[in-house]
Amino acid sequence: MASVTFSDAERERWYASLPAMHGAAAALITDRLGRVLLVKPNYRDYWTLPGGILEHGEPPHEGCAREVKEEIGLAITPGPLLVLAWARPDGERPRPFVFFVFDGGEIAPGTEIRLQAEELEDHRFVDAADLASYLPPLIEARVRAGLAARAAGAAVYLPDGVPYPAA
Repeated sequence: MASVTFSDAERERWYASLPAMHGAAAALITDRLGRVLLVKPNYRDYWTLPGGILEHGEPPHEGCAREVKEEIGLAITPGPLLVLAWARPDGERPRPFVFFVFDGGEIAPGTEIRLQAEELEDHRFVDAADLASYLPPLIEARVRAGLAARAAGAAVYLPDGVPYPAA
């Protein structure tokens, strides 16, 4: 059978024609009481998990560690993947977004958190019962799925905020 070869230009055009997605990674960090560490960006009206946008070619677990270090000053080695969430394009997002939530572990009492002043204005530990007061529905769904995945020992796939397959 004859093999087909492509020029560099043909290969470049083909890759450029493929659909693209954006990616972000965050850490689910809790205290000894099981409360979730949330951060308040200064450029949004809502709270979120520590984490952020992946850099070009950056593996999600490395992006998670980098973002946590940059945002709150903690050097972590992300644990298991808890949630893989997908969000379709909407008015704010022109492309689909893939979110990775890793287990960031339990923080020891008295651990210093240093906020990245350029991006964050506050942090706090929040009881699971109060998450809806801080988070928009899609992020709340990710955090709740992360807590459930941590307890079950199995990652959750969450397209558009809904567990798949549906229970």
